[in-house]
Amino acid sequence: MSDQIKHECGIGLVRLLKPLEYYESKYGSALWGLNRMFVLMEKQRNRGQDGAGLVSVKFNVPPGKPYLFRERSNVDSPWGDVFKRIDTIMARLKELFPDREFDAAFLREHFPYAGELLMAHLRYGTHGKNEIEASHPVIRMSEYKHLSLAIAGNFNLTNVDDLFRKLLELGQHPRIMTDTELMLERIAHFLDAQSERLKEEYLKDHHSRSETIKYVSQDLDLATVIQNSAKPWDGGYVFAGVLGNGDLFVVRDPSGIRPCFYFYNDEVLAVASERAALCNVFNMAPADVLELPPATVLTLKGNISEDHIPAPVKITQFTEPRKKLSCSFERIYFSRGNDADIYKERKVLGHLLTPQVVEAVNEEVDNTVFSFIPNTSEVAFLGLVEGVTEWHNGQKEELIRNAFPNINREEMLSLLASGPRVEKAIWKDVKMRTFIADDHSRADLVAHVYDITRGSVREGVDNLVLLDDSIVRGTTLKGSILLMLSRLKPKKIVIASSAPQIRYPDCYGIDMSQIERLVAFQAAISLLRKTGQEGLIDEVYHSILQRSAQNRIEDENLVKRIYDPFTEEEISAEICEIVKPEGFDIPLEIIFQPLSNLPSALPQHLGDWYFSGNYPTPGGNKVVNRAFMNFFEGKNERAYQYGLS
Repeated sequence: MSDQIKHECGIGLVRLLKPLEYYESKYGSALWGLNRMFVLMEKQRNRGQDGAGLVSVKFNVPPGKPYLFRERSNVDSPWGDVFKRIDTIMARLKELFPDREFDAAFLREHFPYAGELLMAHLRYGTHGKNEIEASHPVIRMSEYKHLSLAIAGNFNLTNVDDLFRKLLELGQHPRIMTDTELMLERIAHFLDAQSERLKEEYLKDHHSRSETIKYVSQDLDLATVIQNSAKPWDGGYVFAGVLGNGDLFVVRDPSGIRPCFYFYNDEVLAVASERAALCNVFNMAPADVLELPPATVLTLKGNISEDHIPAPVKITQFTEPRKKLSCSFERIYFSRGNDADIYKERKVLGHLLTPQVVEAVNEEVDNTVFSFIPNTSEVAFLGLVEGVTEWHNGQKEELIRNAFPNINREEMLSLLASGPRVEKAIWKDVKMRTFIADDHSRADLVAHVYDITRGSVREGVDNLVLLDDSIVRGTTLKGSILLMLSRLKPKKIVIASSAPQIRYPDCYGIDMSQIERLVAFQAAISLLRKTGQEGLIDEVYHSILQRSAQNRIEDENLVKRIYDPFTEEEISAEICEIVKPEGFDIPLEIIFQPLSNLPSALPQHLGDWYFSGNYPTPGGNKVVNRAFMNFFEGKNERAYQYGLS
């Protein structure tokens, strides 16, 4: 994705199922769990660079000693900064107590992050300021361990205003109107309510208060807490939560929008946003890492028997699942491409572009250079090269057999060995930072974010095909990439996107909530005006106003009508005109993956609302309709950032 957008966060959870001494004996370190967590989140660093945090929970801590610890950071490289601080704590201990850093009993007592339960988070902020308070995990502390709650998640809720009202109805006074705060407070409310009910039952049986609290902690049912808490949630979410008594839960939304994977054996339970991270950190086969089903909550009690046998991991359905619509953008761009399935899917996406690319270069494959930008599109590029090679070989084989009917297989293979020319024609050089206020000077500097390989293209002879995994706003194409590519002086430039046109805003965790910034939407509006159909813009706006007045704004995505008069090819051609820099004189064509191809490439991940407008929840329809209202009314704000009215 050459356009930089912020997107989904990452979570990690590690629950040790043996005493620290076990890991000290087997792996040489009582901090094996902490070390695994560090690497697990490093393997997911693509998921968040605005903030990071870690919570550690220690079991069987005597009264008067802390049991829950947290470290958060919002500086550059925040996850590294979190562990830099943790390393500082360890360095102090080494100074005071030399040669004790491998002593499990000592670490359990003196080192805050020698916990049996660890939960971590990487944040990409899709809205709001990048303040430390916005970094997860977020905590609600209590004088009772079983009521101390920390959560960390990858989520965005579309109905924050409704949730705020519901908390007011419960008599609460939320400090901040964010989905994170409201989710924390709602879970805490039902956690408190269940605790009170259990406490009353045990007190009726004449147990002492200390015995009662012990039994309440043991009997808490977090699946029921989530079932009650989640009833009004609308959005995409995966989040984990831990209690001070060691109980934990991991929740996934009913449509499976956000990704979540886990595995467990007799040593550890581990949870992460990406399967490949778990496979590589714990050396597991992909088949051994499981996907948390939509509409379910994974729970594990903190209770451990005297024989160190933990309670079983439970998977409980907390609501009715909807049609599974996992985020296809996860597969196209967000997740790292080293997952076994994602790698195959991205190659298929590239391969499927072959007919359009070959047509765009007028079948002149011998005079075409193929390249890609950015690195996330590399795997799809491999698929495109394979596809073009197959097409090219088919053409050559037909010509050869017509000329040499008696040619044998070895001779044929030798002649077919030539293929498409692949070059690294453009590089992402640096992330330019400048305080120059003059727009023209800044634009000139920004163009140099990308650099080119001179001599990789024969001037005026070669076509240049550049594969990108997606085109969101088109600003980087216009302001940088095309300007730099033009210096190579190719005969024609073809930009191919392995993703379809991004036509609609996202409201489930990707920073694409302002529809007027999407270049596909700009193209549709431009075409309506050019073809004398701008009246449709007014019609859609007034239809949305009417639905809003009837409290039916969630019923339907009315913005689809904006695209109805035009084909995908017409929208692509207009996008080409929009992103073409002023004075650009090289023939340019922009190709997008046809939307109809997605099910072939991503059969298990059919969430395509940003392409199709088919949102998985009613809140999605509300957000897209409000986004259009904001566009029409000239409001520069996200469609899910609204207050009480």
